[in-house]
Amino acid sequence: MTAKPTKTGSDVRFDGLVDLPAAPPLSSATKGLDDAEVERRAASDPDAGAIPADFWDGVDVVEPEGTVQITLRLPKRVVGHFKATGKGYQSRISAVLSSYVDAARKRGSR
Repeated sequence: MTAKPTKTGSDVRFDGLVDLPAAPPLSSATKGLDDAEVERRAASDPDAGAIPADFWDGVDVVEPEGTVQITLRLPKRVVGHFKATGKGYQSRISAVLSSYVDAARKRGSR
């Protein structure tokens, strides 16, 4: 198990399923419910609206674009500017480059 510090605490990362802590025991309110009882409770819950059978029909599945790790040399002033904006500066550099590519495609440029 490893911990990654964040602003609000730390994200805990586990190296495998065997490292996960045991789940807390079920409360007496949910212990021993069969599927029919779970369905009955869900049907009577005013916050659990019914999902129509055709809800997902006609939906386009969009896969995340993903990223590629590269080494890129940039002028010191450019890196300094983005680093001065704080944590996440690499994502902001990526956003600037992405917006350039989008604009170039709209113009018909390569």
